[in-house]
Amino acid sequence: MRDGGPDGRHSGQGRRAARRLGRVAEWIARVWLAVRGYHVLEHNLPGGRGTGAGEIDIVARRGRLVIFVEVKARDTLSRAADAITAPQQVRVARAAGAYLASHPALAGCDVRFDALLVAPWRWPRHIADAWRPEGR
Repeated sequence: MRDGGPDGRHSGQGRRAARRLGRVAEWIARVWLAVRGYHVLEHNLPGGRGTGAGEIDIVARRGRLVIFVEVKARDTLSRAADAITAPQQVRVARAAGAYLASHPALAGCDVRFDALLVAPWRWPRHIADAWRPEGR
């Protein structure tokens, strides 16, 4: 999926294609979750600049469970799974904490961090409880 020079950076065209794939993957993930009874509360939430908080792809709720979902699209499901790095997990957890702090109505809910992996011509793979932030 890399496009560009030897440093692995994407060309302008490659970046546009990657963004387009990401948007499609996130749409697939939202539909996948909705069919399974989750209510999508938010999607594509930007992280706060200077806070170290990362973007949250999807926030969804089912009953008393709130999930923060990282969506990854790659050419294979295993490459999509490998693309979720430990530093990224920390940033998403930090952003989730900020989100929960600004939504007191969710204070009594259980929280989980999930991954939803997307690859061409494959069913999406939803990994519940894909990681747990330190201290949880």
